[in-house]
Amino acid sequence: QVQLVESGGGLVQPGESLRLSCVASGSILSINAMGWYRQAPGNERELVARISLVGTNYADSVKGRFTISRDYAKNTVYLQMTSLKPEDTAVYYCSANIRSDSRTNDYWGQGTQVTVSS
Repeated sequence: QVQLVESGGGLVQPGESLRLSCVASGSILSINAMGWYRQAPGNERELVARISLVGTNYADSVKGRFTISRDYAKNTVYLQMTSLKPEDTAVYYCSANIRSDSRTNDYWGQGTQVTVSS
């Protein structure tokens, strides 16, 4: 059983910063890529940032403002968000490609709400 748990969401004003965290736990043999997605009301879920052994990639809308990082020892991925805008408002989901027992699957967290409003 593998579980992803996000934390760090909340309500902030435009221009402020927020850091999201996601911890993977359970029967984990190895973790490949980890990433953050978001979904705003009425929109499809979209990739925000992703990190793997190859490198990182970001959605154009967050380049220069968001930074993804990973603590391999703690099975944790972070998303540092700066200069937040109202259009960043969404539920943010953590995702990870994890090898558990004899299978490799994509796992998702339950989501954390980020609201940017004055």
